[in-house]
Amino acid sequence: MSACVPARADSARTKHVHPPHSPPPGGPRRFRVAGADVSAAIAVFLIALPLSLGIALATGAPLQAGLVAAAVGGIVAGRIGGCPLQVSGPAAGLTVVTADLIQRYGWRTTCAITVLAGVAQLGLGCLRVARSALAVSPAIVHGMLAGIGVTIAVAQLHIVLGGTPQSSVPDNLVALPAQLAGLHPADLAVSVLTLTLLLLWPRVPGRAGEILGKLPAALIAVAGATAVAALTGLRLPKVDLPSWSSHALASLPEGPVLGLVAAVLTTTLVCSVQSLLGAVAVDKLVAARPSLTGRVKRSDLDRELLGQGAANIVSGSLGGLPIAGVAVRSSANVAAGAVSRNSTMLHGVLVVIAALLMVPALELIPLASLAALVMAVGLKMVSLNHIRTVTRHREVLVYAVTTCGVVFLGVLEGVALGIAVAVGVALHRLTRTRITHDDMEGVHHVHVRGQLTFLAVPRLSRILHQLPHGADAVVELDGSFMDHAAYETLQDWQKTHTAHGGSVDITGRRPGTRISEPAEVDGCRCRPWTPWRNHQCEHPPTAPASGADRQATTGRSTGRSPDGSSDGSSGTATGPDARGATGASRAPGAPDGPPGHELARGISAFHRNVAPPMRRELARLAREGQQPSQLFLTCADSRVVTSMITSSGPGDLFVVRNVGNFVPLPGEESGDDSVAAAIEYAVDVLKVRSITVCGHSGCGAMQALLGADPGGARTPLQRWLRHGVPSLERAPADTAGDDRARPRLAGRAPADAAERLCLANVVQQLEHLRAHESVARALDAGDLELHGMYFHVGEAQSYLLSEDADGDVFELVREPNPTG
Repeated sequence: MSACVPARADSARTKHVHPPHSPPPGGPRRFRVAGADVSAAIAVFLIALPLSLGIALATGAPLQAGLVAAAVGGIVAGRIGGCPLQVSGPAAGLTVVTADLIQRYGWRTTCAITVLAGVAQLGLGCLRVARSALAVSPAIVHGMLAGIGVTIAVAQLHIVLGGTPQSSVPDNLVALPAQLAGLHPADLAVSVLTLTLLLLWPRVPGRAGEILGKLPAALIAVAGATAVAALTGLRLPKVDLPSWSSHALASLPEGPVLGLVAAVLTTTLVCSVQSLLGAVAVDKLVAARPSLTGRVKRSDLDRELLGQGAANIVSGSLGGLPIAGVAVRSSANVAAGAVSRNSTMLHGVLVVIAALLMVPALELIPLASLAALVMAVGLKMVSLNHIRTVTRHREVLVYAVTTCGVVFLGVLEGVALGIAVAVGVALHRLTRTRITHDDMEGVHHVHVRGQLTFLAVPRLSRILHQLPHGADAVVELDGSFMDHAAYETLQDWQKTHTAHGGSVDITGRRPGTRISEPAEVDGCRCRPWTPWRNHQCEHPPTAPASGADRQATTGRSTGRSPDGSSDGSSGTATGPDARGATGASRAPGAPDGPPGHELARGISAFHRNVAPPMRRELARLAREGQQPSQLFLTCADSRVVTSMITSSGPGDLFVVRNVGNFVPLPGEESGDDSVAAAIEYAVDVLKVRSITVCGHSGCGAMQALLGADPGGARTPLQRWLRHGVPSLERAPADTAGDDRARPRLAGRAPADAAERLCLANVVQQLEHLRAHESVARALDAGDLELHGMYFHVGEAQSYLLSEDADGDVFELVREPNPTG
């Protein structure tokens, strides 16, 4: 054998040997562009071309500057940037800033400012401060974009009417009545036609709409208006692209130093923030496409700053507009199926080709059509979804101030005002604390909402001392911070109240805010659903307290458990706020005994932490009875906690659990009446609206089923596994020629035979459900829905079953993508 092995790895005899029956090694790898990138590049190019011209028109820059910026943004930023699928170019968010710079300093100095802003972005990228830019409140960013959108729309409205815009929004509003009195019908007609096509093109119904919808609405709107204007012979201003030989390039900046510094900082800020937020948004779009998992890396924000800086240096040097990541083009790039940065770069190459070879066609475009397109883009920047979001988070004041500041003062001034208001709102929330007192069935509840600082101590002390001596009290701290003065006040009052025979439960939503004993803070750091064995708050057992002592310190914690029920999911404390709910140290009310009594300690912690805030809800359920919306049938595996993976609470789910989440067929000799009875009760009595069958990874029943002896059914477990035989037949071993569509996960193949069987078992048990008379009757009446679900324990991810043309597919449930 040794004679077959070369003695040296670098032996001359083996140096050029390649495996037999294989072609010799080829030459250097050739550059290849995927077909998906080519189609995506064409789609983005068709959107970028009219928008680049329109944005250049809106800023007052030479129209060629928009094409230069689009080409440089695609090629330079696309090649160097840290977000592979983000498309950069002239952005509507930079329109107001650039227009102001051109009016103040002229076009050549504006190009120099663009170069300096690029240098500043390079410096920020080298300092690795990109993440800090995301600390700006979203309300400020959305307000800035909304203000810029309003400014763009008001300015372009004058061009739509056939006039010339003024330098500011107030001036444009003042001049609007005179403009309306002297409007030009031809410009208005072309603008209305552009807006109509832009609005209606994506809404073409039927099969024709699906085919035509692949063409971008912006291109169709401008092309349609251009064709109508040319055919009807309308006389109106059109695009004028001078010879490239006369194209203006950057020159040394001229003007006051402080003004130039402010201009560079403003351009840097707007370009950087818009590009970084766009990169984060593109990451979310990419995550929603399972086919890109592992192929497209997550954005490197510092590298993205470097790419944007380099692009701005090149664009400014060549006489182009400032560059930033553009949301419209980036989302179109992802939606068109791009798989690499080649699509972005190829779109830039197409812009260069168009700028050199399509000048005669571009000069047919009416300026009113471009103005209408940019006006629509500006109006879309005032997003109702953003307004609803900031209202929900109580930041509408920051949004409104920023928007108004940008509209009436300028971008930098508006952002500064927004930051000042945001800081003021944060300080107001920090110092504002609401303290309420309720008496419910003899128990006094003191609810503290907000941060508990020394400023709130007088109100807290006044309310606490109004509670009668000897009463049962619950203090609920709904905040993440409590300073030393507030802690001392609570501790002193707790000592005094318990000394007069009363009981005190102090609970909080966050670790570290609960005081379990007088003069001692419980250091429990456990989170909801922490398993007993993983608790970090256990301490060595102390000497048991006497019965009298325990009764004096527990109060309502002993003998008053709420009327709740368990879903039998696992050995874990349940409830919406179970932080530190199990395995707590020897807190008051904990039963005597060795530390191994996890169940008793968990119940005691439930009484202390979870029961007080849940008592009102459980009392309501006790009065009204159960009205669950769903029957949830899942495995008895201790790792599948139904209320955790569905974010449900008491009264939401009617749960049935068994080994293997089986639904035995009705009427069989070896059937199971307990499962059938639960199904009948849930459908006919409780009137549930849906039934979900949930399987999970690593299921022991599926593994046992794969290795079971078909002829052996001696034990109860073996007899029960018979109900999984149809699932085995649905998920056969992989063999050539087997054309049956097997259930699968979207984006990847099953990891092994056990996972394949788990998926098939969910589909099979749904078929068994349809065989039950009560289920079939409710399905026919349209009163019931059936759902399949697969929970991957190791990944903590859930998949829902969906049926398509290729068979049964389990799709990963993802978070909704924020817009904008």
